[in-house]
Amino acid sequence: MAEIIINIDALYASSSTAKLSDLDNYIHKANDLAGEGNEVILTGAAPVWLYLKIAHALHGKARKLIYRSPVTGDILIFDHSPD
Repeated sequence: MAEIIINIDALYASSSTAKLSDLDNYIHKANDLAGEGNEVILTGAAPVWLYLKIAHALHGKARKLIYRSPVTGDILIFDHSPD
C-alpha cells in the first residue's frame, strides 16, 4: 500500500476557484492520482463541498483516507485495512 498525497487545490490550479461545473473533472483527476487500494491523504485549500465529493468518490477505491491540515494534523476519514 502506497501513501498518495493529493493536494486538492492543485486539481483546479488552472482557475482561481473551484467550480461545480468542473466537479466531474476534479473527481476524475483525484481517482487517477489515488490509484487502487492505497493510503490517500487529502490536503490543500479547497471548498468543503469539493473535499466531501472527492472523499465520497474515493470510498471503495482507497484503502485508507486521511485529511491533513496544518491546524488539525491528520484526521482519519476511513480505514478499510484488514490489519
